[in-house]
Amino acid sequence: MSLSDLVLPVFAPDGPLARVRPHLRSRPGQAAMALAVAQAINARESLVVEAGTGIGKTFAYLVPALLSGERVLISTATKTLQDQLLTRDLPLLQQALALPLRVAALKGRANYLCLYRLEQARRDGEGHDEAVAHDLACVERWAQSTRSGDLAEVPGLDEYSAAWRQVTSTVDNCLGSMCPRLRQCHVYRARHDAQAADVLIINHHLFFADLGAQGAGAAQLLPDTGVVVFDEAHRLAEIAAQFLGTHVSTSQLLQLGQDVVAAGARHARGAADWQGLLQHLRQCAHALRLAVAPGEDADAAGSRIAWTGVTPEALDASAWDGALEGAVAALRAVLAALDGVAQHAPDLAHLHSRTVALLERVLHFCSEADAGTVRWVESAGALRMVETPLDVAGALRTLWKGKPPTQGAWDESDEPPAASAPRSWIYTSATLGDGKDLRWFTDACGLEGARTLQVPSPFDYARQAALYVPPALPLPSDAGHSVQLARWVGDAVARLGGHTLVLTTSLRALAVIADELCRRFAPGGGIEVLVQGHASRSRMVERFRAQLDASGRPAGHVLVGAASFWEGIDVPGEALQMVVIDKLPFPAPGDPWEQAQARRLADQGGNVFRRHALPSAAVALKQGAGRLIRNENDHGILVIADTRLLHKGYGKPLLRALAPMRRLHTQEEFGAALDALTRTSTRGSPSP
Repeated sequence: MSLSDLVLPVFAPDGPLARVRPHLRSRPGQAAMALAVAQAINARESLVVEAGTGIGKTFAYLVPALLSGERVLISTATKTLQDQLLTRDLPLLQQALALPLRVAALKGRANYLCLYRLEQARRDGEGHDEAVAHDLACVERWAQSTRSGDLAEVPGLDEYSAAWRQVTSTVDNCLGSMCPRLRQCHVYRARHDAQAADVLIINHHLFFADLGAQGAGAAQLLPDTGVVVFDEAHRLAEIAAQFLGTHVSTSQLLQLGQDVVAAGARHARGAADWQGLLQHLRQCAHALRLAVAPGEDADAAGSRIAWTGVTPEALDASAWDGALEGAVAALRAVLAALDGVAQHAPDLAHLHSRTVALLERVLHFCSEADAGTVRWVESAGALRMVETPLDVAGALRTLWKGKPPTQGAWDESDEPPAASAPRSWIYTSATLGDGKDLRWFTDACGLEGARTLQVPSPFDYARQAALYVPPALPLPSDAGHSVQLARWVGDAVARLGGHTLVLTTSLRALAVIADELCRRFAPGGGIEVLVQGHASRSRMVERFRAQLDASGRPAGHVLVGAASFWEGIDVPGEALQMVVIDKLPFPAPGDPWEQAQARRLADQGGNVFRRHALPSAAVALKQGAGRLIRNENDHGILVIADTRLLHKGYGKPLLRALAPMRRLHTQEEFGAALDALTRTSTRGSPSP
């Protein structure tokens, strides 16, 4: 019996899935996707599937993958989906299909408790403030019983807590085989479980980090598998570029200095002026910050300052060069101090290697940029120097052939190793382009020959959702756009009672809109304003879903977010009934990567707007709009506060990219739709 013959009965109305989850609906699109995945696995080929919201794409790829008998690797973009697969979807399918599979999830090391660093944090406990001390005490109690070491298990521990950083390791500060707690290491235990798993769930960052480590000569972390699935695949090329590039941050300099002081005091007190070395590194980090001219467009993308040649634009050239030279001198001083004591303790030996690696990266940024790359300086938070390739398609094309990367770059001209076993590669997301050919995704990822499939959403968008473009608001280029939009949103939120997600294309717009809404809705008034950055994303989404304020009282919410809030937010039901997008999400024209990409495409003779800017905006718009309708019973209104959508020629392809919602043309129609949602939100299904 073929894999296709095994797969299709699973989705039948009386099949195994229906028996364990009677409320699950049979969806033709889900079965069609599952059949395509089964065929791709049989043929050992690549398949790209854009699966509309509500298809049930997770089961559509899991069922054929599990029934194939192959080892399976599933890579996601978010920890949220990792946890959902591990705790909900896979256990249900194992029950339905009666498959005794070993399933494991592997996250980045920053998610696992480091027992050695916990001991150091306990030893340095006198310097902790009350909040950090409380969090560390919670971690210590939990550490006595946990097997996984996954800090997400600690009740009430926020991932932004300073305690989290103190009890986890990084690639830089992990002692590896020299660690005295190696035998009890949660990271190594998780990696051992991963190697033994039939189904392993990871994230895209870990996938590329492992390939990069292999290229540098390290042992392979992830097991060989016959089937690889990339869920939430739309950001794959972007994440790959991060791992093919180079970066250095002032936080790395400062953390190195702090670790040198701590290790020097423990193992080599008096052997060097450890505090003086730290102070020198602090001065270098400060000098680098001072050399950055504050840009007028400091923003989510405006924090990137273009870098051409050796000296970045918009920086004080002499101050910048001097600061870089100072960083080199400071690192060499640290290296000289460690040379004489590295043999005294594993900590010191590791710090020596770490300093060498950091010095090499700083020296790299003292020279010309590599060909085919773009450089910039990021000035938001810790200052970062970044160099990344403009095109990763060739590198990824080589990877799909079966060849692991080499240090620095992958060469697509190289042939894959003869022993490389063929794999089935499945790539899926709700948004993979603005056209039927999905070239926005396949071209960027080196998948020109892959089979593609588009499965439309089963939702009745014409009945469940409406689209409104407020005609009275100024253009986004108007200085008062964000303020006027915030006031308009405030009126709508008051009428609806909350239930609103506002997505902005910049941090500046986020700040303006959030400030206006916070002034409009005082605490305790029944509507609470949640703002990105005031708490972790997961905590804000939990409160939004629960419709409770910080004190646990009932409240409607308006959540204002940018960047990551455009995707991965799943709030079905009445908690979310309106999504507001402040303007069309075209790539920032002043962003160094966008500028370099435009030059590259222009040199190739392509239309930069049509080939890059427009499809990128369409994908982002689809992602943001996709937050509104999450199941068959949801109803809501999508507001796009940008009249260019209606009056510019490029508005038509952007409208075609959206789900076929009913259009609202006037403020009166919009108000009536709000009232319909309000009247029936607790007892029926309105038609907005």
